[in-house]
Amino acid sequence: MDFLVNHVEALIFCSPVPTKVVDIKACLSEMFNADVPEEDIAAAIEKLDTKYQSDEFSFQLNKGGGGFQFLTKPAYQASIGIMLKQQSKKRLSTSAMETLSIIAYKQPISKTEVENIRGVNCDYAIQKLLDKGLIEIRGKADTIGRPMLYGTSAKFMEYFGINDINELPTPKDFTQEVNTIGEVPGEGQ
Repeated sequence: MDFLVNHVEALIFCSPVPTKVVDIKACLSEMFNADVPEEDIAAAIEKLDTKYQSDEFSFQLNKGGGGFQFLTKPAYQASIGIMLKQQSKKRLSTSAMETLSIIAYKQPISKTEVENIRGVNCDYAIQKLLDKGLIEIRGKADTIGRPMLYGTSAKFMEYFGINDINELPTPKDFTQEVNTIGEVPGEGQ
């Protein structure tokens, strides 16, 4: 019976969504080339549930979404939250940052327009920004070929700690004061 429990455990563990008993039965029946009774699968799931209730494990078997899946126990939510936050704040490469800046200030903007401003191909940077959820597709341009238009996402606002795109710094925020060493204030010009 432990053999069956191990197979059921492996099937539930590898699935990114809740695994239904009928799906487990179909997999096991195909693998063993014989019908596996649902009662045996239910008994195996019960053994797994009992096993993972122990404080020895940081996760447990959870029933939801019409099936079963392994989820972390609530006691470990804080440490997981910190790790996920740290992972999401990984630094962006210089090219990704440049591409993101252009999109933020010129949105909605096509990839071709971004490339014209940067002077280099931006396929990789745009794909990485899409993967991170910092930009999103905002529609298609009315020009020839109907290229996709990109803009910043809500995650962009959260990532940079702003509430509105108008809170982005303007070029005047980056101007440096003219060097006035040796001049008396008010006499320079």
